[in-house]
Amino acid sequence: MAGDSRVLMDHNMEIGVTPAQVKKLPKHLREAQISTERTHLISDPAKKPRQRYVQKDGKCNVHHGNVQETYRYLSDLFTTLVDLRWRLSLFIFTLVYVVNWLFFGFLWWLIALIRGDLVHADEEGWTPCVENLNSFVSAFLFSIETETTIGYGYRVITEKCPEGIILLLVQAILGSIVNAMMVGCMFVKISQPKNRAETLMFSHNAVISVRDNKMCLMFRVGDLRNSHIVEASIRAKLIRSQQTKEGEFIPLNQTDINIGFDTGDDRLFLVSPLIISHEINEKSPFWEMSLAQMEKEEFEIVVILEGMVEATGMTCQARSSYLDTEVLWGHRFTPVLSLEKGFYEVDYNNFHDVYETNTPTCSAKEMAAKLRDGPLLPQLSLLSPEERERERERGDRHNQSSQQHIFHTMKHN
Repeated sequence: MAGDSRVLMDHNMEIGVTPAQVKKLPKHLREAQISTERTHLISDPAKKPRQRYVQKDGKCNVHHGNVQETYRYLSDLFTTLVDLRWRLSLFIFTLVYVVNWLFFGFLWWLIALIRGDLVHADEEGWTPCVENLNSFVSAFLFSIETETTIGYGYRVITEKCPEGIILLLVQAILGSIVNAMMVGCMFVKISQPKNRAETLMFSHNAVISVRDNKMCLMFRVGDLRNSHIVEASIRAKLIRSQQTKEGEFIPLNQTDINIGFDTGDDRLFLVSPLIISHEINEKSPFWEMSLAQMEKEEFEIVVILEGMVEATGMTCQARSSYLDTEVLWGHRFTPVLSLEKGFYEVDYNNFHDVYETNTPTCSAKEMAAKLRDGPLLPQLSLLSPEERERERERGDRHNQSSQQHIFHTMKHN
């Protein structure tokens, strides 16, 4: 019975579900912890801060300099306008309309000048091209009225002005094209899905600990909105400079980190916060890294979450990164999901919280070799027999209280 309780407790801890009346951490973890060599933060105070490749908010810290072929930006003018900053976009939006109105206003004034409407406008029997157009200002106002289809009725084109009719058609067509491009740019810019990424959260730190006798690198993701990300998927890259056997230096080399691509675990149902796990095996770049070796390494882990926004159907991408100083060795994430009456509640106050857990300081390769030599529980292997027995008793007590609370909650429901 005690063995079944321990299995259920481990399962509940993995999915992050805890009863509402029980505190987020197990009792034996809420007690005062004594710092040992088994649990470490990979953060050396002597290390100098490094430049990020990707910022915490997802912005890529890369600037393109000495670009000679700038004409390429004009070949995709629409995307160039959308990518501009807001203040520059608003300036260009206003400038395009004002210049367009001034240009056609000048043409209307020029027609009136050539026909002599500005001189003979007050004469009886004279039919002007545009009635009540007697200056450049009035021509400019008529241009605005024509293109925006306001039609106040004071200035109107007459049928005895063929050149004016042709100009009216040209302005109507070009004005529609300008409206389509400018309004389209503003609409796309406003509805860009990158604003949706502001409500997608990544944990401040990544952690390394043991899961099912396997060393794992983990981080947590969450979605603050009730409208979900459809077809969500996640991937990770290790950014680290390396030197080949031939002596070639590759700066910021990118290596894939498998977080479930072959098993389908990279496709997420992101209704509540999830802990994304990378198993450190033979194919992992961390396979031969121990705690001591990792403290000397300089690397960055970039995580990318992609999916479609449920409300608009547009593809959204959220990014974040973890430097080597932001990886916690020998830690786990605090559960954030609790069982309430009739629903599950997510406590985002604990989203970034972690707690220490007993984890070997050797590499995953060395730990796998020890497991092959004989049965080994990594989470208890470094404890004395007395401490091991106390851990089991505390786990049994915590699991029994969890089962009782869930039973009473289901009974009330």
